[in-house]
Amino acid sequence: MSVKIENSMECIDALIDKMLEKGIGRLAISEGDFKIEIETAASKATVYQAPVQAVSVQAPSAAPEAAKAVPCGKIVKSPIVGTYYSAPAPDKPPFVKVGQKVKKGDVLMIIESMKLMNEIASEFDGVVAEILVENGTPVEFDQPIMRIE
Repeated sequence: MSVKIENSMECIDALIDKMLEKGIGRLAISEGDFKIEIETAASKATVYQAPVQAVSVQAPSAAPEAAKAVPCGKIVKSPIVGTYYSAPAPDKPPFVKVGQKVKKGDVLMIIESMKLMNEIASEFDGVVAEILVENGTPVEFDQPIMRIE
């Protein structure tokens, strides 16, 4: 299987997030002049990388799930502990859908915390690529909720 790894901090950050999510402690990928090693710990991640623009890496068939696909883009994380709601009310349409363009300042979701409905706005322009949690799901502080490209 061929995986394309791009030399951008967004992709590296997404890879680190996926490693932490899956409990993967160390990942090393190399091909030609390209080499990247990532080690994660409970509170930090260390990245070693050789400069390169983009490269195709041949992953072994038993590769960890994190190495199979590295999503790029900006990750929107929960700023507080609470419950994620995709719409302003149960009978209303969601604030955003996958594939929808958003601008900085657009409301993406509501996080209910301590009976307060907190509107969470986008910090950047882009297109909603993925919504990572279900409507009505409890979320933790700094938990990834959606990816915007």
